[in-house]
Amino acid sequence: MKRSKKKKVNFMKLLLAILSIFIIIFLGYRLINKIEEDKKILMIDVVNMNIDEAKELLNKYKLDMTYNYEYSDEILKDNIISQSINKDQEINDYDKLTLVVSLGKLDKEKLKNDEINELGKVPIMMYHGIKNMKNSETNNTGGNVDKDGYTRTVEAFRSDLEFYYKKGYRMIKLSDYINGKIDVEYGKSPIILTFDDGNDNNIKVTGLDSDGNIIIDKNSAVGVLEEFKKKYPDYNVTAIFFVTSALFNQPEYNEKILKWLIANGYEVGNHTKGHNNLSKTTTYETEEVVGYVYNQLAGILGDDYSKIVALPFGSPYVKTHQNYSHVLNGEYDGKKYETEAALRVGWEPEVSPFNKEFDKTFLKRCRAYDNNGIDFDIEMVFRMLDKTRYISDGDVDRIVASKDNSNLINNDIGKEIILYE
Repeated sequence: MKRSKKKKVNFMKLLLAILSIFIIIFLGYRLINKIEEDKKILMIDVVNMNIDEAKELLNKYKLDMTYNYEYSDEILKDNIISQSINKDQEINDYDKLTLVVSLGKLDKEKLKNDEINELGKVPIMMYHGIKNMKNSETNNTGGNVDKDGYTRTVEAFRSDLEFYYKKGYRMIKLSDYINGKIDVEYGKSPIILTFDDGNDNNIKVTGLDSDGNIIIDKNSAVGVLEEFKKKYPDYNVTAIFFVTSALFNQPEYNEKILKWLIANGYEVGNHTKGHNNLSKTTTYETEEVVGYVYNQLAGILGDDYSKIVALPFGSPYVKTHQNYSHVLNGEYDGKKYETEAALRVGWEPEVSPFNKEFDKTFLKRCRAYDNNGIDFDIEMVFRMLDKTRYISDGDVDRIVASKDNSNLINNDIGKEIILYE
C-alpha cells in the first residue's frame, strides 16, 4: 500500500515537472515572438505632412523613395497627398516608397504669366565632329573648323552647352521626345543633341583603366558632356550618336564604347552602313544599308539601341520617294526592322510632339554652327525660339497651353489638357 502511494506521488511530481517544462517552453516561445514582433518596422503616416518634414522622418529607414507631383485643391503646396505604403504596414530595407506631393492649387494666371507653352517648338541640334582646337586656330567663322561648320572646335562646343543651359534649355533623349515624354522642370525648355557619322572625336578612348573600363578623352564630345554633368548636377546630360558600320572608328574599343554610352544615359542610332545617299540606292540596297546597322547594333546591344535613322545628306528629301518606305520598314539578312523615327538635315526647330502636325518619321534638325546670326545658325535659331519655344509646366502627364493654340493639339495624345485664357 505504501509502495503504491509512493508511486502515485512520484508520478504526480513527474507530471508537474513535464507540465513545468511545457509552460517554460510556451512562455519562451511567446517571449521570442514578442521580441521578433518588436523588431518589425512599421510604416508611419506622412499624408498631409510637409515634404521636408516627411523626408527627415523617413531618412531613418532605408527606403527607395520616388516623388510624383500633382496639383490639389485640398492639400497645401509641398505637403504629401498620398503614400504607396500604408500606415502600420511592415517595411523592409530598400522597399519602394512613392510619395505624391502637392503642387497646390492650379493657378492658370501663373501659367499664363510664366508663358508655359507645351505646344512650342523644340530644337534638335545636329552636330558631327568636335575637334580639340580653339576658335582662334581656325580660319572660319566662330567655332567652325570647316567652312560649313559641320565640325566644331571643342571651345565652341563648351560654349554651346553653356549657352543652352543659361537660356533655360534642358537636354532630353530623342526617344523620349518622339514618344511625348518631355520630362523638363517648370519654366524650362527641352533640347535634343544629335551627332552624326560616328567620328572618333565624339567619344575618343585613350585606353583602359585597371578595371578594364574605357578612359575617355576630356576634349571629345562625350568628355565635355560628362564634364557638364559634374558642373551642373541639375543638367540632364544626354545625346544620341548615329553610327555607320564603322561605329566609332576605334575597332579595339567600339563594343565597349557602345555599351558605355547606353549604361551612362546616352542613345545610339542608325546612320546607314556606309553613309549612303538614299536617293541614289535601289530599294534592295536601301534595306541592306539600313538593316545592316540595325543588325550590327542588335548583336552588341540587344534591344538597347534606338530604332531611329539619321538620313545621310538628309536624303531622300521627300517622303514620297520610292526608297522612303524602305527606310522605315524592311528586312535584311533574314531579320525585319521597323524604324520608329527618321531625321532630316533640316534647318529649324521642330514642333511639339503634341502638335497635330508632328511627324516623327520626318523630323527637322538645326545645324549647330556659326554664321553671324543668319542662315539658321545657332544665334538665329535661338532668336526665333525666344518667341516660339516649348516651355514646360513640369508635369509629363499633362499639356498646358493657351486657348489660342487649342486648334493645334493632337486629340489622340491621351494626356490631360489644361488651357488658359
